[in-house]
Amino acid sequence: QVRLVESGGGLVQAGDSLRLSCTASGRTFSSYVYAMGWFRQAPGKERRFVAAITWSGGITAYANSVKGRFTISKENAKNTVYLQMNSLKPEDTAVYYCAASHSGGTLEADYDYWGQGTQVTVSS
Repeated sequence: QVRLVESGGGLVQAGDSLRLSCTASGRTFSSYVYAMGWFRQAPGKERRFVAAITWSGGITAYANSVKGRFTISKENAKNTVYLQMNSLKPEDTAVYYCAASHSGGTLEADYDYWGQGTQVTVSS
């Protein structure tokens, strides 16, 4: 079993930055994980892909809406993945979820384990 815990959300103004963290635990994590991803769900909308990174090679992928503003990174020794969010916009307001995948991808179905989510609110 894999457990994911996010932190770092909050209320910021447009143009500010935030860094989200997600720490994984569980005996099977290191043997299970191929990639880690971040998704977000705005009020009244579906959960959508934000960014992903392969656990071994560090290959990254981003949604077009965040490319150039957000950076995903990892610290394998701490089983932690980060999402650095710069130049935040009100439309970035959402609950942000961390997820773990055995195969990688940009779809929710590609990910088996999910965190509880952390709220990010960007005021104009």
